[in-house]
Amino acid sequence: MREQLIDNSGVLSDWQDNQMSPCYWNHVTCQDNKVTAISLSSSGLAGALSPSIAKLTTLQQLLLDGNSITGGIPQVFGNLSSLTTLNLGKNNLNGSIPDTLGHLPKLEILDLSQNHLSGSIPSSFLNLSSLNNINLANNNLSGEIPQYLLRVAQYNYTGNHLNCGHDLFSCETDSTKTGGSKSSKLKVVLGSIAGAVTLIVIGVLFVLWWQRMRYRPEIFIDVSGQNDHRLEFGQIKRFSWRELQIATNSFSEQNVLGKGGFGKVYKGALPGPDSIKIAVKRLFDVESREGELTFLREVELISIAVHKNILRLIGFCTTPTERLLVYPFMENLSVASRLRDIKLNEPALDWSTRMRIALGAARGLEYLHEHCNPKIIHRDVKAANVLLDGNFEAVVGDFGLAKTMDIGRNTVTTGLRGTMGHIAPEYIRTGRPSVKTDIFGYGVTLLEILTGERAFAFYPEAGEIMLIDRVKLLMEEGQLQAIVDRNLGALYNLEELEKIIQIALLCTHMEPDHRPAMSEVVQMLEGELVPEERWEEWQLAELSRRQQYEMRQQRKPFSFSEESLNIQEAIELSTGR
Repeated sequence: MREQLIDNSGVLSDWQDNQMSPCYWNHVTCQDNKVTAISLSSSGLAGALSPSIAKLTTLQQLLLDGNSITGGIPQVFGNLSSLTTLNLGKNNLNGSIPDTLGHLPKLEILDLSQNHLSGSIPSSFLNLSSLNNINLANNNLSGEIPQYLLRVAQYNYTGNHLNCGHDLFSCETDSTKTGGSKSSKLKVVLGSIAGAVTLIVIGVLFVLWWQRMRYRPEIFIDVSGQNDHRLEFGQIKRFSWRELQIATNSFSEQNVLGKGGFGKVYKGALPGPDSIKIAVKRLFDVESREGELTFLREVELISIAVHKNILRLIGFCTTPTERLLVYPFMENLSVASRLRDIKLNEPALDWSTRMRIALGAARGLEYLHEHCNPKIIHRDVKAANVLLDGNFEAVVGDFGLAKTMDIGRNTVTTGLRGTMGHIAPEYIRTGRPSVKTDIFGYGVTLLEILTGERAFAFYPEAGEIMLIDRVKLLMEEGQLQAIVDRNLGALYNLEELEKIIQIALLCTHMEPDHRPAMSEVVQMLEGELVPEERWEEWQLAELSRRQQYEMRQQRKPFSFSEESLNIQEAIELSTGR
C-alpha cells in the first residue's frame, strides 16, 4: 500500500518494513494483533490504491478521503469481507464502481463522492443489506438508481446524471436526503427538539457551576479507577491524571519525545520549586488484554530492577481508559537519536563517550541477567532503547517486552517480539527468548555504536543487508577503518576498535551457546583482551558456516547477506507462537 502511494508529507514515515508488526504504526489500528482500521483522511497522499489492501481480511474501516489518489478502485476490494466503512471521497479516482463492492456483507457506510467515477451504479448493491449511509455525489455516474438505495437511512446522489424516479425526492439537490417513512422523520424531529432542550439545560447548569468554582484554588482529584489493587509499590509514586496532564501541557504534540511499539513518550515538568523534568509514557490499546499486560509487566519488572544503568520508574497513573508510566527525563535522549539524528552544530558522540556507553549498557544487562531477582530478559535490546542522561551515562530502558526468566529452563515460550536486525536467529526459529537473545541484540547495538548505522539498512555497494553482514564483509577485506562512523573522522583507537568488533561478533555468534555471558562482556570492555581461543573458535565456526553454505549453493558464490535472507524469510513465514 505504501509503495503505490505518493507520500510527500511524510505521514507514512514510520511505516518501516523492519518492524515485526504494523500495529504500532501511525494511522493503523489493530485488535488482537490484526489490522482493523487504516485512517489516512486528508493526509496529502497521491498515487494509486494497491490491490494488496484486499489481503487485510480483518479490515473494518478504510478511510482515505480528502487526498489526491488517482486510478480506479481495485475489483479485489470485494474480498474485504469484514469492511463496515469505505470512505474514498474527495479524491481523483476514475473508472467505474466495481460490482464486487456489492459483495461486502457488513458494509454500513460507503462514500465515493467527489471523484471522477463513471458508468452506472452496480446492480449488486442490492446485496448490501447492512448499508445505512451511501454518498456517490459529484461524479459522472448515469442510469437508474436502484429502488433499494433510495430507502437507506442516508443517501446523496447529487451532481451526477442519475434518474431518481418520478414519485421520489429529486436527487439533484444540494443536501443529503434521508429515506424512511413519515413517522420515522417525525421521530427524528421530536428527538432533535428534545436534544436541543437538554443541551440548553446542561449549558445553564454548567454556567452556574462555573460561576461557583472559578475563584476556588485548583484541586487535584484522582480519576475513578486509579486505585488498582494489583499495583501497590511503596517506593513508586501514584500520580493523578490531572498532575500529568498539567506536567505535559495536556499531552501536547510539541512535547513528544518519541513513539515506540507500545506508547508515545512526552516531555514534562512536575509543578513545584524544583520543577523536576520527567518523561511520561502513555501506552496504546490499554483496554485490550495485551495493552494491560504490557503496562503491568513494565511496572512490575522495572520496579524489581534497581541499578544505575537501568531506567528508574518514578511513578504511574491508571484510569479506566489510560495507563501512564513516569520516568526521569533523559536529557540526551537515546543512543540511536545521538548517532543518527544529529542536529545542526550538535557534536557527534566522541570515541571515549561511545566506549563508556557500551560499558554502561553491558553493566545494565549484566545486572538483569545475573544479579536481579528474579532475573529478567529484556527481549528488545537496541540503540533506541539505551537512553542517555545529562552526563551521557547509558541507561537501559523500555521494558514493554521484558520477561522474567524461568531459572530451571533459562527460557520462556512466547510470541515473536522485537525489532528486525536485532533478533537472534534461534529466536525466530523457535520463538523462545533467552539471555542469549539479549546478548545477540547487545552485539548488534555495539555495531550501531561503532558505525552510527542502523541494524538493517540499504548500502549502495551491497544492497539491503544486515549490519552484521556488512561488518563481516569489511573485516574479510581488511577494511576496519571503513566500519567506523564517519562523524568520528580519525579520532578513535584502532586497537579498541578491533577489540569491540570482536566482542560484537562473539555476541552475535550464530550458535547461542558460543556467545559470551554479559559478565564476560563487561570484563572484556573493562580492559581484558578478547581470549584468543574464543576468537579463533569464532573464525573457525564462520569458515565452516561459509563452506556449508557454498556446498548448498553449489556453484553460487558465498554471500554475506545469508543471515539477512534467512531471517527475512523466517519472519515472512512465522506467525504468533
